[in-house]
Amino acid sequence: MANEGKTEKVQLTSGSGVDLDSLIHTQRRTVMVVDDEPDTITLLKQIFINNGFNVSGAASGKEALRKLADVNPSIIILDLLMPEMDGMQTLEEIHKISNAPVIILSAVDRKEDIVKALRAGTDDFVTKPFNYDELIARVNTVLRRAEKATSVTSLTFPEVNLSIDLKTYEVTYQGKKIQLTGKMFEVLTILAKSAPKVVNYQELTETVWGENSLSVRNRLKYLVYLLRKEFQQVDESTEIIQNIDRLGYKLIVNQE
Repeated sequence: MANEGKTEKVQLTSGSGVDLDSLIHTQRRTVMVVDDEPDTITLLKQIFINNGFNVSGAASGKEALRKLADVNPSIIILDLLMPEMDGMQTLEEIHKISNAPVIILSAVDRKEDIVKALRAGTDDFVTKPFNYDELIARVNTVLRRAEKATSVTSLTFPEVNLSIDLKTYEVTYQGKKIQLTGKMFEVLTILAKSAPKVVNYQELTETVWGENSLSVRNRLKYLVYLLRKEFQQVDESTEIIQNIDRLGYKLIVNQE
């Protein structure tokens, strides 16, 4: 055949459809770049895009916190020297609502500042000016470490007397077993693995249902309502799952 071995070009119009399978199965990891220098954000965006990442930029710590729930980054690249809210303040606030690993990328190169940042919970520290290939290598190393499956088979929270067996799917609360559906157990497990941090709505819906539509968020809301009812049947005076308005849910695992 004359056309064998060739790919015919197809002109798409404004009314053309989209192959959703090609989008759904393209699991790209997302980088959030937080830096007050627009040129640095532009440069880093291009570097990460060229290396197969999705990327989002934020020009300040406050903007990063506003965008965090919607972007749901796999990793965050954070500058230290920023006005209003510096990198260390931003890092502290990020840790309250996200489990994403953080790499500091900064012109600051004093040993004491690097040690301070690492002790505060950053996953790596890269100084400016930086080598592009080295930065990508460090990002991939941190992501592999963060994404590596653990051998944990159960989650236990003695303060609230809660135990979750990841092998048998059994949940025990204050000495009594709670029967949960598969989706309910999945949501509870996600919250438990992140406790006491908040898990944002998008992460929950995309992990459990594979999408983040309004109808799925309503499904999540109803499922959390059912989860709370199961726990309240054991102890109606204690709130075990807390809704953090416009952010997500968190499991209460420490008694006040």
